[in-house]
Amino acid sequence: MERATRYSKKREAILSAIRSSDAHPSAEWIYRQLKPDHPDLSLGTVYRNLVLFQQQGTIQSVGVVNGQERFDACTQPHSHFVCTHCGAVIDLYQIPMDAGLAGAVEEIYGFQVERPELTFYGTCKTCMHQKKIEEDQVL
Repeated sequence: MERATRYSKKREAILSAIRSSDAHPSAEWIYRQLKPDHPDLSLGTVYRNLVLFQQQGTIQSVGVVNGQERFDACTQPHSHFVCTHCGAVIDLYQIPMDAGLAGAVEEIYGFQVERPELTFYGTCKTCMHQKKIEEDQVL
């Protein structure tokens, strides 16, 4: 029999921290944000709740960036861009998630797609701008 999930102020604060950030926070970021208001909060508690939220479908992982798993409170299908320079994870809502792509994977490989994801990697506008400034200073 599955155990009911009890209400917890810490759990609520962890979920609120994820929902209030569009930076796709890591467990460590969440922990640092909440520790001042919740001195008895442990990093283990943050991790356990992140696993629970993923199992409930409340949040999703967007993968590991610079050695830290990052999370998204938006569970609707959408794409992401990951900057390989600064580690920013940016939602790409205007890039449609093509249902035909998931269908092709199912047809060609015989898999059952549960959640399609599309992630682009490269350099964000901020890092490109900073690189241009640095290059201009050298000249």
